[in-house]
Amino acid sequence: MSQLDLALDVAVSTRHLSFVETGRSKPSRGLVLRMAEKLRMPPRERNQMLVAAGFAPAFPERPIDDPALADALAVIERLLIGYQPFPALAVDRHWTLVRNNAALAPLIAGAAPSLLVPPVNVLRLSLHPDGLARRIANLGEWKAHICHRLESQIDASGDPQLADLLAELRSYPAGPARQRRPDAIAVPLVIDVGGKKLSFLSMTTMFGTPIDVTLAEIAIEAFLPADAATAELLLKGI
Repeated sequence: MSQLDLALDVAVSTRHLSFVETGRSKPSRGLVLRMAEKLRMPPRERNQMLVAAGFAPAFPERPIDDPALADALAVIERLLIGYQPFPALAVDRHWTLVRNNAALAPLIAGAAPSLLVPPVNVLRLSLHPDGLARRIANLGEWKAHICHRLESQIDASGDPQLADLLAELRSYPAGPARQRRPDAIAVPLVIDVGGKKLSFLSMTTMFGTPIDVTLAEIAIEAFLPADAATAELLLKGI
């Protein structure tokens, strides 16, 4: 978005917006919120923008066990149950496991107990040599996908904890990513479960209208069958 486009969208002159950007003029709270809205910034970044401008945060950040989030967590749990028999889980912004359905259990069976002690980081669990990595058939490709996704998240947030996590994940052995098929439409997770090779495509769901920072950053990751054979095995109950 150009400076002119943003100025028009928030109803100020480009001169005033330029002065705000260079620190020559102090924006009003309303202008900060309008700019954040037009730039589609998530609640955490909007709060940071407000604080940088000298204002109090606009969006609360409650702990995950706060009673105010109970109804939203109940919605998440119902959604996770609805995905069964397909594995699904909910994570926070640092990829810490918040909730999961029963269908996840076969996927994580055999992982080192230390990786399953709360708080569980699902990316570490996925790529750690003592986690799922030894059973992932396309580990190189899956690791490259995970790291690229995490890089994008770091670029958007600048979160140092995510940067540390990325460095850790990159240190894990994986081998090179295989050449992608010309007709590929997504990166699958191909994993051995109970001696059977299952192939999944992941789908991410987030709340569309959150006004709480914690809720805005919860993502539901569902692993859906990428082929008919996987669907049949899961529906039969592996």
